Amino acid sequence: MQVLPEEAVSVAVAVHEGPAREQNRRRRRPWYVELPVMIAVGLVIAVLIKTFLFQMFSIPSGSMENTLQVGDRVAVNKLAAHTGWRPEPGEPVVFKDPGGWLPPAPKGGNPVSGALHSGLSAVGLLPPGDDYLVKRVIATGGQRVACHGSTLTVDGRTVAEPYLHPGDDSCAGMDFGPVTVPAGHVWVEGDHRSDSADSRYHREDANGGAVPVGNLVGPASAVVWPLGHFDWFGWTGR
Repeated sequence: MQVLPEEAVSVAVAVHEGPAREQNRRRRRPWYVELPVMIAVGLVIAVLIKTFLFQMFSIPSGSMENTLQVGDRVAVNKLAAHTGWRPEPGEPVVFKDPGGWLPPAPKGGNPVSGALHSGLSAVGLLPPGDDYLVKRVIATGGQRVACHGSTLTVDGRTVAEPYLHPGDDSCAGMDFGPVTVPAGHVWVEGDHRSDSADSRYHREDANGGAVPVGNLVGPASAVVWPLGHFDWFGWTGR
């Protein structure tokens, strides 16, 4: 077996490693090239998550207390809407204003900050605008809803509501019905029944107070912020 002198071994190793090092040097891109690529990939992933998996919404009012508090950030399961989900009575849902439920957005403001918020909302890094609401499904298409005294009924059966805000009853002083929910719609009410302008207050609109299922973003799955309010909840008993 031939033994090379130490100097010859060093030269041989250098010659062997030289092309590999040169190839690695060619593959390595400057940070100012890699950074925009990383940002673009991150934005694509964020858009995909927001479009098909989860989207964040901010709670602006006390209409769902004490289940949801003002300022809570809620994760909505958008994947459910793509996998055959159908809303069920008792389930908290987020939906787009069907028309006239919310006051008109104030005009003016900083156009730059408005555009920035719109852009960040589009990729799911901020909650969307003020034209979304969160309420609890009380009844679905074809069911009959009524409230008399302090008793809420669906199809003639009393609805137990352990999630109601302390001090509220199911009717909160508003008698109505029975109202038949149109097919393809849901009847929704807030847990803070005395502080919620929900289906009960819109019985004269085009949908009779019901919300089209097509307006539903998905079921509210968890409170994720602030951490002190973190809660993963389903619809049963919440």
